[in-house]
Amino acid sequence: MPFFRLSIRRPQQEQTNRAGQCMLQNMRYVSATHNISHKNSTFSSMKWFLLLVPTTTFGLGTWQVYRRKWKRQLIADLKARTSAAPYNHPLDVEELSRMEYHPVCVRGHFDHSRELYIGPRTLLVDGDAGITTHKRGVQSGYHVVTPFHLSDQDMTILVNRGWVPANQKNPNTRRAGQVEGEVEIVGIVRLGEKRAPFTPENQPHTWFYRDVPRMAKMAGTEAVFLDAKAETTVPDGPIGGQTRVTLRDEHLSYSLTWYGLSAATGFMWYRLFIARRPLL
Repeated sequence: MPFFRLSIRRPQQEQTNRAGQCMLQNMRYVSATHNISHKNSTFSSMKWFLLLVPTTTFGLGTWQVYRRKWKRQLIADLKARTSAAPYNHPLDVEELSRMEYHPVCVRGHFDHSRELYIGPRTLLVDGDAGITTHKRGVQSGYHVVTPFHLSDQDMTILVNRGWVPANQKNPNTRRAGQVEGEVEIVGIVRLGEKRAPFTPENQPHTWFYRDVPRMAKMAGTEAVFLDAKAETTVPDGPIGGQTRVTLRDEHLSYSLTWYGLSAATGFMWYRLFIARRPLL
């Protein structure tokens, strides 16, 4: 009888063992499949995340193209303003505040005893830094700002007569260029400018940036500032025409740099995630 019972139980035990082995295999398969799926999911997420690099750099390159177009139009507008016919009417301070870079014609006389100086500055030729600076053997100089009393109005304004080398900052070194009597000049309207980073604070009689209200207060004039045009230059006097009408335009090189990065990273992305080939 015991032998009979053993023979009955053995097939059941074998079935149980087979079922356990089958379940274990299924669990291993499911685990392996989950790991592969997790790796594929991580790989796919990384693929789309890294695609942001070439697309973003391409967008930055395109943005620089539009920036270059805007900058070139701005330069053209500045040149057109400064070349326009001069405003030949009595000056209105409030109106002039909306006329920056427009030329105006004024008549009066200079008060050389109250000169102010902005510098150091580089000599500008045709609205840009010129090679004549190096030909003269001078690296930098100053803009001579002189009070100018108008003949047809009870008003005194500030006029930037132009650039002088540093060794002629003292007016005693250029007496022949100190214009006396009534003169007519054409100047470009300029507004104040903000102090650039790392630029020192302005000092009495030596100004590092154009602070029109403070300069006018110190000189006892109206807050009106003109850059005398190049035609006003006299022998041994400051060189006029020191209005900068050119701006930095490096957007082409910036756009080429961004497009180059986009092409390089785009090729790397395709090789790694689409062609499934190593980068090296």
